[in-house]
Amino acid sequence: MSFLIEYLPLILFFGVYKFVDIFWATGVLIAASLIQVTHQYITKREVAKRHWVFLAIALILGGMTIFFHDEQFIKWKATIVYAILAVTLLVSRYLFNKNLVKTALEGVLSSVAEKENSELKIDLPVKDCDQLNLFWSLLLFSIAALNLYVAYNFSLDFWVNFKVFGLIGITFIALLFTMFRIQKYLPEE
Repeated sequence: MSFLIEYLPLILFFGVYKFVDIFWATGVLIAASLIQVTHQYITKREVAKRHWVFLAIALILGGMTIFFHDEQFIKWKATIVYAILAVTLLVSRYLFNKNLVKTALEGVLSSVAEKENSELKIDLPVKDCDQLNLFWSLLLFSIAALNLYVAYNFSLDFWVNFKVFGLIGITFIALLFTMFRIQKYLPEE
């Protein structure tokens, strides 16, 4: 269920785009992002920072897309989100000495451990954590640039399909690579 809530705005954006147009899809993206934030607040009494960022960008760029009736604004959303994520990884690591990739991996392991009533810990060397952090930063910057390239060199249909399936596919492959990299540090059980 949490997977559905996490990707609800994207799923609805894609469906409405396919049946209506980019402007209605953008309006639905904004509404679904609002619903997502509201749902998270009601169920958890807090909202993840990424959801606030996604909502703010959807409101600003989506609002401009609808107001000016120009799809170019919404095409920038993925680029801005991925660039912000990349900068956040670098700034948090090199200015605040906090590795967010390691924090995320520890969070995933702790939630898996809770479900299995066990205690899973990961002891990644700093060097490997830094390499993964740099890998994700470079990947996110590359995705941001690739989104713009596709947005301005291909049709709107191609861009929407790339945004929904291509970006998810790239992210999934990067997650598999990350799991492969940390596998030797995971407990055997």
